[in-house]
Amino acid sequence: MSIFAVKTTASQEQTVASMIANREEPEIHAVLAPESLTSYVMVEADGTAVLERVMDEIPHARSLVPGESSITEVEHFLSPKPDVEGIAEGDIVELIAGPFKGEKAQVQRIDEGKDQVTVELYEATVPIPVTVRGDQIRVLDSEER
Repeated sequence: MSIFAVKTTASQEQTVASMIANREEPEIHAVLAPESLTSYVMVEADGTAVLERVMDEIPHARSLVPGESSITEVEHFLSPKPDVEGIAEGDIVELIAGPFKGEKAQVQRIDEGKDQVTVELYEATVPIPVTVRGDQIRVLDSEER
């Protein structure tokens, strides 16, 4: 079995992936549409013939990329990236969810195992550390650091 790349219309990767996955083709084993890969869907199949036949009936599937890939080339799409990646202690962040939404804060501690960040709010009269999930903050532009 090999992995093939199917070129799609931009922003239609999820639609094409679900249409391919819903087809009951025994030669198609898996479909992957990673968010970081735009305009492409990865399909694990026995050969290109079944993909070309299926693509004729799917509106946003454009073409089949020549060649095939191995699992080692796409396995980095299979493991989730932690939300705290790219955040460092001392960074200035903005809370984008929760009760302190819109507040600016400074990162005090990062717990990668739990995917949590402890921050200290800027405009608070008493500095109280607040622990939030990594997906509830965003790092501000470098000019604001």
